Amino acid sequence: MVGELEDEELERILEKKYKEILKEFEKAKLKYGKPIVLNSNNFDEYIHKAKFAIIDFWAEWCMPCKIIAPIIEELAREYPDVLFGKVNVDENPDLAERFYVSAIPTLIIFKNGEYRDRIVGVIPKIKLQKLINSYRRI
Repeated sequence: MVGELEDEELERILEKKYKEILKEFEKAKLKYGKPIVLNSNNFDEYIHKAKFAIIDFWAEWCMPCKIIAPIIEELAREYPDVLFGKVNVDENPDLAERFYVSAIPTLIIFKNGEYRDRIVGVIPKIKLQKLINSYRRI
């Protein structure tokens, strides 16, 4: 009887550990390669799945946003393991408010689902690459 209970407990522990390892494996193999359109419905899911994410808060009418957009596209191809997301602030004002986005473009950086940093305005691609590389080492 005691042996059976220990076996059942061990089986539960092993099953739980297996699920944790499987979840980490799935996380590790996520590949993006292009920016993902994020909105209020899918934002949290993507942010919590990604080990590292850079989210571009932008608007159609914003000229600096149009300048940085091709840079984001290039970086998404160069760093397929990094989630590059795009949030249209006009369509998702709740997300802009939630992250205190008052100027665009604003890039917000998340590591393991947690807010880490933000960049407001357009910056050169090389600076973004250095920033990405520094956060990937952490």
